Amino acid sequence: MQMVLNDSLFGPHMQSELCFADIHDSDGSSSSSHQNPKSTAKWAASLENLLEDPEGVKRFREFLKKEFSEENVLFWLACEDFKKTQDKKQMQEKAKEIYMTFLSSKASSQVNVEGQSRLNEKMLEEPHPLMFQKLQDQIFNLMKYDSYSRFLKSDLFLKHKQTEEEGEDPPDTQTAAKRASRIYNT
Repeated sequence: MQMVLNDSLFGPHMQSELCFADIHDSDGSSSSSHQNPKSTAKWAASLENLLEDPEGVKRFREFLKKEFSEENVLFWLACEDFKKTQDKKQMQEKAKEIYMTFLSSKASSQVNVEGQSRLNEKMLEEPHPLMFQKLQDQIFNLMKYDSYSRFLKSDLFLKHKQTEEEGEDPPDTQTAAKRASRIYNT
C-alpha cells in the first residue's frame, strides 16, 4: 500500500497555506489505526519503511508536531507527490505551493535547508520532477539522523509498539482453539 497526498491539497482553490491533514492511502480511503502485524518492527527497521506506511507517517507526524518540526515530513511528502505529477500546469502550481509553503523566506512552514535561496521564480515557471530532490534529500537525512532516532525512543512509538504486541494472540492460541473445535465437533 502506498501513501499519497490528496490531490486537492495543491488545487487552484487553495489558500496561501497548504493543509496537509488529509493524507490518504492510494485507494482513497483515510488512514486508519489498524496496521499490519508488527508494523512497529518495520518502522524501526528504517525511515524508508516508516514513510511507506500511512499509519507510520501519521505517528511520525504526531511526534514531529510535538517537536515543532512537522514541516520536515510535510515537505518530504509534498516533494514525493510533486515527483509523480505529470501535467505541466499542475506541476507549476505544486512547485509554487511547495516554494511558498516551505522554502520562501516568507514561508509559513519553512524548512531549514541549504540552497533554498537558489530557487527563484524563473525556476518555478519551468519545473521538472526532480527540482526539489537535493533539498528533499537534505530533509530526509535530517529526519533520518535526528528526529527518526528520537521517534524510536519516544513514548508515542513505545506505547504503540506495546499496544501492538499486547493486541496479538499468542501463536498457539488459534491452533489450540482449532484443535479443540475438531475434537468436540467429531
